[in-house]
Parts: sequence; C-alpha cells; structure tokens
Amino acid sequence: MGPDLAAITAAAAVLRDALIETPVLPLVSARWDGVLPDCAGVTVKLELFQQAGSFKARGAYLGIAALDPAQRAAGVVAASGGNHALAVAWAARAAGVGALICMPRATDPARIAGCEALGAFVSLHDDMAAAFAAMNAAAAQGRALMHPFEAAHMVLGAAVCAREYLAQAPDLDTFVVPIGGGGLIAGMACAIKHLRPDAQVIGVEPEGADSLSRSLVQGAPVTLDQVATIADSLGAPMALPYTFGLAQAHVDRIVRIADAQMLAAMEIYQSILRITAEPACAASLAAIIGPLRDDLAGRRVGIIACGSNISLSRYHALMAAL
Repeated sequence: MGPDLAAITAAAAVLRDALIETPVLPLVSARWDGVLPDCAGVTVKLELFQQAGSFKARGAYLGIAALDPAQRAAGVVAASGGNHALAVAWAARAAGVGALICMPRATDPARIAGCEALGAFVSLHDDMAAAFAAMNAAAAQGRALMHPFEAAHMVLGAAVCAREYLAQAPDLDTFVVPIGGGGLIAGMACAIKHLRPDAQVIGVEPEGADSLSRSLVQGAPVTLDQVATIADSLGAPMALPYTFGLAQAHVDRIVRIADAQMLAAMEIYQSILRITAEPACAASLAAIIGPLRDDLAGRRVGIIACGSNISLSRYHALMAAL
C-alpha cells in the first residue's frame, strides 16, 4: 500500500529540474537555547521556499505531468483555499495547462490574487463544501480533478520530500509532520518507513480540525461536524480512505495542538529565524515545544515548515491575538 522505493525514486527524477531541493536548517544557534526539548537535536526542512510556497507543488506537478493529451487539453480543476490552490495554478502554468481553482469567498485575498497571477481562473463559493461541489461538477464536465490530498500523486510528492529530507539529514530518528487532509504525512511516512524503519513518525493536528486523530480511534475515516482553527491550511473536514489507510499503517502517533500554541510558534519563527510563518507552517514547532517536549528530550528530531502563503495583513491580525 502506498508508493514503493522504485516509484519514489522515479518521481524524484521527474521533479528534479522543476522543483527546488529545499534547505534543511539545524536549529543550533544560541537563540534557540531553552526553547527546544532538552538535549534534542532539531532540524527543520524549509518547504515554504518551494515553488508556489509549499510542499504541495511536488504532488501537483506530478499529477499534471501524468495527464494524457486529452486531459491536458481539457484542463484541471482543484478546490482549495490555501497552498494547494497555488500549487496547482503554478504546476498548470508550468505545463501549459488551463486551471480552474474553486475557492471559498473567505480565502485570504493574497492567495486568490496569487492564483490569478499564475494564470488560473478562480471561482469563489460560499464555503469549502460549496467549492468542493463546484470542483466535482467541473470534473464531471471533463476537467482532470486535482484533489488536495486523496490522490496517489500528492502522496508520492510528499514521499519524495521525505526521501530528500533523509538524504540531507540522515541521522534523524523522529519526524514531526503537520496534518490537514493527511497527504503530507501519508507520503512522508511511507518513504520514512521504507528508508528508516526504526524512525518514529508523529503527526500534528489542530484541536479544531482533528479528523485523522478521530479516524484512527474510530478505525475508519470520519467527517467532522465543523472545523474551528486558525490553521486554514490544516482545516480539512474529513479523512478519506487512501490517505487514512497509509497513516494507519505507518504513522506512530498523533498529537493535537491549540491555536494559541501555533501562534506562539509563529512568533518564535519570526523572532529567531525572521520567517513569516502561517499557522500550518508553525505546527510542527508548536508540537515539539508543547505536547511532545518531554518525549523528544535527547532525540534527533526533524520538523517541517510545510509552506507559508499568508498576507501580511492576515499575519498581523492573527499575531494581535498573542
């Protein structure tokens, strides 16, 4: 179940010339003293420097690269209010394919403008459920559907990210990965367990968007009655079978974090690294200095700054709550 090493290696070759090998940074400067778990060696992979500003570009590029000529002519459609929207718009432009992006009206205007600047046509809808309905309708009319997480190409792109991370930081024994729909952790966990079977993979979900945690307890994918978190990039309202199954097989545990913990981690990234992180980008850091702090003492930990497409106005509005 999930991509094997041969598939991951082949995908890495497809991505090599178009995607960025994002840097990893050991958090060893004196500014981190007292912030991180005791005696832990922590490294962050900076996927916010990826094409289109997030890890999503890897999977989106693979998905569009796999289209046949008829699908390319028909164009693609995606529903997202966040990083996936920008990734699909970027990958479609890179391939010369038309893109329709269905977004909630409440989406950060900078993300809407970003998609339009990349040549995508954006349609706005009352909420994410309506955006997904519009996506499905466009797919029924012939556009190729680019699902934000429940797709083999999205999982494969995340697996390539993990393969790259392990090559850059081969001594890591624990990985802490944010969860929205589950595509990132499903793909990363597959690659990590192939390449480093003894490494731990720990997921992080917002308390108000914990569909995968609940699904693992239930033993089957569940849909939330509502989503309530500042981390809109982690706000998937449901788990789905493919990514749920991979997480069930390969993820060791999941912890939940409060919005306030993400805000605190955002402030730390800004004050120490001068990074303007959106809430999802700060989730891994929030987990290791919060609920995982004692458990990770003395370990060699890899976290991921998964992406950051947030306007300064939205960022300042969130930080005002601190």
